[in-house]
Amino acid sequence: MKQKSKPPKAYNNLEFLNSTDARTIRILSEYHEPLMRFKKYGINNTIVLFGSARSLNIEEAQKKSPDNKYVLRMARYYEDAVMLSKKLTEHYMDKKTGIQTFYMCSGGGPGMMEAANKGAQLAGGKSVGLNVSLPMEQYANSYISDELNFEFHYFFIRKFWFVYLAKALVIFPGGFGTMDELMECLTLLQTGKIDKKLPILIYGSEFWNEVINFDALVKWGTINQDDLDLFHVSDDVDEAFQYLVDNMGY
Repeated sequence: MKQKSKPPKAYNNLEFLNSTDARTIRILSEYHEPLMRFKKYGINNTIVLFGSARSLNIEEAQKKSPDNKYVLRMARYYEDAVMLSKKLTEHYMDKKTGIQTFYMCSGGGPGMMEAANKGAQLAGGKSVGLNVSLPMEQYANSYISDELNFEFHYFFIRKFWFVYLAKALVIFPGGFGTMDELMECLTLLQTGKIDKKLPILIYGSEFWNEVINFDALVKWGTINQDDLDLFHVSDDVDEAFQYLVDNMGY
């Protein structure tokens, strides 16, 4: 009598792995696979740069929107992000061996995220991209190091990896996603859920003073005055660089 072929093992059953019942397995995979790669490549310390996926570089902005002052201002922030990332990568890279003690990390997409990875590449260093699957906007920029290019499905696991290895956070102008990342990190610091030293640098006072009134939160009693010490605001690449180097403790 002819024998039946063997059914696939559970871990090879794609119908099961993509089902609702296997969600916890997929979540664990987005924890363990990056953990394995970070260990393999010796990634222990990151400087995370958040910012808008929609920002353009100066050349693109001048070509596409030469009369839009806000697009042009955002483009200047893009260029500042490139320069800051380059300076930080150079500072934390041994010039003789090329070994890095810190790696720039971004959300892996275009805009300010691209600027972070671009700056690292210009310095001759490697960088991390923690991308996430979205119906629009998000694609992996070309400056991420191939072996450190990640694609996540779950936002919360992606956020875990942003914070877990981070020794500093740099927040450039951005929209809902950037604000979400900023506010969550501030909340974790405020509540002591992050118990390591983690300086947060907010870059671009012209933008941030207009879109978020932190002083009003103090005035209305929703945060304390000393909560404003959880972050530092900068408008200059050199000053931002020095603040991060001085406050990261490395």
